[in-house]
This record gives sequence, structure tokens and C-alpha cells, in this order.
Amino acid sequence: MIRTPKVIHLITRMDMGGSAQNTLMSCLELVGTYDTVLSFGPSSESQMTSGEQHAVDRQMARFRSRGGRVAVFPGLVRRIDPIRDTVTFVRLVRWLRKEAPDIVHTHSSKAGLLGRWAARLAGVPVIVHTPHGHVFYGHFRAAVSKLFLLLERLSDRVTDHIICLTQAEFTDYIDLHVTLPGKASVIHSGVDLQRFKKPEVAPTLTRESLDIDDQTLVVGTVGWLLPIKGPEVLLEAMGQVWQHRSNIALVYVGKGDLEKPLKARVRRMNVADRVRFLGWRTDIPDLMHSFDMFVLPSRNEGMGRVIVEAMAAGLPVVANRTGGLPDLVSDGHNGLLVPPGDAASLGRAILKLCDRPDLRQRMGGQGRRRAENFSLQRMVDKLDALYACLLN
Repeated sequence: MIRTPKVIHLITRMDMGGSAQNTLMSCLELVGTYDTVLSFGPSSESQMTSGEQHAVDRQMARFRSRGGRVAVFPGLVRRIDPIRDTVTFVRLVRWLRKEAPDIVHTHSSKAGLLGRWAARLAGVPVIVHTPHGHVFYGHFRAAVSKLFLLLERLSDRVTDHIICLTQAEFTDYIDLHVTLPGKASVIHSGVDLQRFKKPEVAPTLTRESLDIDDQTLVVGTVGWLLPIKGPEVLLEAMGQVWQHRSNIALVYVGKGDLEKPLKARVRRMNVADRVRFLGWRTDIPDLMHSFDMFVLPSRNEGMGRVIVEAMAAGLPVVANRTGGLPDLVSDGHNGLLVPPGDAASLGRAILKLCDRPDLRQRMGGQGRRRAENFSLQRMVDKLDALYACLLN
């Protein structure tokens, strides 16, 4: 009888964010092919609402029902704490020795550092890492970024393969001498496109629930309200847009440290009637079908799988020319690209789409076709092939 290879996935938190959802989808789709274990921290840093936690719990139940196993490490959090991190590291080593997996696949920076070295000490045969967007620039001060770069170079010595989400990320890893071309490959984060192609609720009803009428254009964005995601730049850009057109609503889906400052700024701008803060929602496909365009103002982004979701919903996209976003958005084809942090350019791009319904329709159609290149099945097939190659 042939033994099913065991794969352990390790990530700091399991929430509704892109890296967590990518990891979970990989586990859900491959649990029948591999003996799959999903391990993560307490996810308390995500500060999920009851609705978000319920959505994650449903996903975990699906994973378990397919034969997957879950392991939670209370000390595995993003925040750096030398004592707690050391204790967690020792526990990981002991646990991995007991589990004896064929592959350990780590995700994101913190879990990647602790997990890869723990796997090496535990004697795991194959170690794979997906950064889900690196932190070599845009996230921290220059000195901290250099430290992370050094740690990644050292950790590559115990890594068999690096999975980059985009060609831009792959190029950075090679140009910055983190790894060698033969040890890395590009596997785009896959999206369940069918969920986004058609809404379950009519867009008019979704708009009604948001108190937005059919005569108002809706600019929507989905993501963490954190400095690296640039939500304040979007609000500044919209301030310029509203000088030309007042019948435009801005919808933020997500939450984070900038939520209160953004709400305060909205009040100072006297545009509270034009802005909606929805927090995290489980009905993202329905919300996207109520938008007229999608904007992602991130200063840096590993891939931006939410853009694929927006494209599948038929939306034109405005995004920054940074990180892996140009892999998804072809300027002038399925959307518009602008320099990161440039509110004036972002405002002009948004206004251009507001003034051109024909352009919105054409770009939305092009995006829908382009989204097919980033399906969940394509990602799973490539990941399965990589595992098989590394095991052989």
C-alpha cells in the first residue's frame, strides 16, 4: 500500500486576508491528494468580528470534513517577542519531529522564519516557503527592512523551494540575492472565479442596503485599512474627484488601524454621506457587483488576489504600479495603473473611468477574460506538480 505524503502548512493567522485564504484554499483542494495539516496561531491580532470568525469556522469545518487536520500554536503571532518566539520555536521542532511530515510549507514572513528553521532541525525532507509578498521595502524603516532581507537570505539555505505569487516578486528575490532562479517559481494565488461571476443578491438590492441610489457611481475597495494599503491616499484622491462630480460614493470593505483616522477625516471633509465603512464582509461577490469600478491603492502588494476577484466580477480596476499588481492589471487594457502614493494621478484615473461608461464596460470585459488565468484550479495543479517534483 502506497503511503499518502504528509504536508504541513504553517501560517501565523487564519483570517479573511489574502495570504490566509490562499493557504486555506490550497489545503482544501489538496487534502484528498495529501495528508494535510493546517497549523496557525490564535489569529487574535486580526481582531475579527463574530461574522468573520464564523466564516473562518465554516471553512475550518469544511477542511476537517474532507479529512484535514488543524493544529493551533498559541505563541505563533506576528508580533516579535524573543521569549515567546523561542518557546514557540522549540514547540514547533518537537511537534514536527513527532508528525514527521514529508513537506513543510510555510507562509508569510514570521511563520516562514520560525517554521523553516524548525523543520530543518526536525529533519523534514522538503521545505517550501511562500512569502505572500515580501517586506523588503514599503513596510518598515530601512534598517528593519535590511534585517528582514538578511534573515531571508539566511533562511534560504534551509529552503528547498520559494513560491512567488507574481513575476515581480520572483524578480525581486533573484535581484536581491535572496535565492537562485532554480530554487524559485511563480504560482499565482488562485481564486474561485465562479463565486464572483454572478451575484446571489441583485446589485440594486445591495445598493439599497448601503443607502446608495442607482444614479450614483460607486468606487469600491476591499482590504486592510493599514498604511501599506494606502486607504488614506484613496480618500485624498476622492476629494479631488468630488470637486468635479458629487454623485460618486466611496465604499471601504475591511478594517484596520486607519479606520478611526479615516472616519475623522471624512467628517472634516464633510463627505460622510458619500463614504461607507463596511468592515469585513462575507458577501464580497455581491458587494463587488454593486460597484462601478474597483480601486486598490496599496503602496506595496505581493499579488493582490482581490483584483482577480474584481476582474471576475467584470469590474475595471485602478491600481498602483507596484509589486505584483502589473501582473494582473494591464494599463489601458483591463484597468489603469498609477504611481504609488500619488493621490493626484489616482484621482485622475478614477475620474476618467467615471466619465467614460464605455471604457468601464470594455475594461471590465477584458478583465473578466483575464481573470481566467488566475483560477483556483490552475494554482492547485501547479502546486501539486511542484510537490510531486520535490518529493521525487
